[in-house]
Amino acid sequence: MPKEKPLIHNKRRNKIRLHHEGKHTLLYSGVLAAVIISLAWFSRESLWILSYLIIAAVLVVYGILLNFFRCPIRMFNGPTNKSIVAPCDGHMVVIEEVEEREYFHDKRLMLSIFMSLTNVHANWIPCEGVVTKVEHQDGNYHKAYLPKASTENERSMVVIRTPHGEEVMVRQIAGALARRIVTYPKAGEECYIDDHMGFIKFGSRVDVYLPLGTEVLVKMGQATVGDETLIARLK
Repeated sequence: MPKEKPLIHNKRRNKIRLHHEGKHTLLYSGVLAAVIISLAWFSRESLWILSYLIIAAVLVVYGILLNFFRCPIRMFNGPTNKSIVAPCDGHMVVIEEVEEREYFHDKRLMLSIFMSLTNVHANWIPCEGVVTKVEHQDGNYHKAYLPKASTENERSMVVIRTPHGEEVMVRQIAGALARRIVTYPKAGEECYIDDHMGFIKFGSRVDVYLPLGTEVLVKMGQATVGDETLIARLK
């Protein structure tokens, strides 16, 4: 396969403070929170301790939701050529060679990042190239850090062909609580580091499958920052 010319990209800054995937959740829960707080406030004279406890609890829960749907403005500052950047916040739970049976049907290097409930849950494109395949598969909801989650849980696959002809697969995986995976890229589109790839709600995992021989730049258990941490470099 002939090498493709490197893609030229005028990087865009996304001015997202709260992720738009959370707008309905935040709106409906905000209305519910306002109703509960109002009822508790007007009952404070007869149930003053309970009323203040309810108000405090509602504010804490809504604060957790706001924290979950936050989406920091980030830009990768290093060279993008052959770079593989962390697609999400979290920590490394898998770095190993595996037999990939759904797309490549051969051995690949798999890097997996687990996202806890406190992590940013926005996902970013890990490398530059052209999207060649996007596929969503229904499945189970095992805990995302378990090995079987990669092949048995609900998941979404994005395959990217880099300007140098390598193929990289990114798999978004739903966890025990996650019930919705959002994936933005479409087959045939160009994609770039710093682009948003999607969002997974309430605890999940992202796997990246790379060609054997790729240089790994992270260690097991290491924390990653989406769109900032360089996790690997293609040879």
